[in-house]
Amino acid sequence: QVQLVESGGGLVQAGGSLRLSCAASGRTFSRYAMGWFRKAPGKEREFVGSINWTGGSTYYADSVKGRFTISRDNAKNTVYLQMNSLKPEDTAVYYCARRKNIYYSGDFYSDVNEYDYWGQGTQVTVSS
Repeated sequence: QVQLVESGGGLVQAGGSLRLSCAASGRTFSRYAMGWFRKAPGKEREFVGSINWTGGSTYYADSVKGRFTISRDNAKNTVYLQMNSLKPEDTAVYYCARRKNIYYSGDFYSDVNEYDYWGQGTQVTVSS
């Protein structure tokens, strides 16, 4: 069983920055791609970005491209989401998730159904 625990959320003014962390349990973290999603009130959960298992490739939703950066530290079993130039529309609960398929190196990362373990989420609120 894999547990994912997000942290780092909070309240920030527009234009500010936050860094979210997602700590994973277990010894197989480094073998799986990881993703970040978010869910705003009244909206579906949406893809934010992902990073492949080596950390060599990242993918982002158009809405965050150029502002958000995903990284991972496999020695610490942790994946990060650095969020800069935050906007009020970034307000949501942010979730990290583990992608299915060990050593996956394809191009499909944005579908929630491709992920098998999820964290409990951390709230990010951006004030205008």
